[in-house]
Amino acid sequence: MLKKQEKIFAIFILIFFAFQTNLKDMARPVKPKNVCQQPRINLFKPAGVPMGGSNPVVLTLDEYESIRLADLEGLYQEEAAQYMNTSRQTFARIIESAHRKIASVLVEGRPLLIEGGNVNFCDETRGCGVRRRCCKDLNRQEEE
Repeated sequence: MLKKQEKIFAIFILIFFAFQTNLKDMARPVKPKNVCQQPRINLFKPAGVPMGGSNPVVLTLDEYESIRLADLEGLYQEEAAQYMNTSRQTFARIIESAHRKIASVLVEGRPLLIEGGNVNFCDETRGCGVRRRCCKDLNRQEEE
């Protein structure tokens, strides 16, 4: 009788672990965020601090774009999220992460490297986000 229970338990454990590994493979794919363009400068470091002195903080391109849209262009999170083709909640998480990284750079005196992330670069023919217009239009509107 005990052998039968042990077999059932072993089968249950095998099924449980097989199901757990399948859950990891079934994670929702990350949607690329729309980014207007590459930054002109992608590395900043404090003056007088050698580059090899500390590990740089890596700011992803989507975090860079969130800072540009919300802090530089002054857009509300809802509108900035549309430009990046993401939800407002996701945009809030992205910009919170960016703010923490920039604070770390300023307070700890570490270098800042801007690279990586799952992004699509927009152009004027394809546009950005839900509105299907390019975020470069922001600059044009201010000039007029």
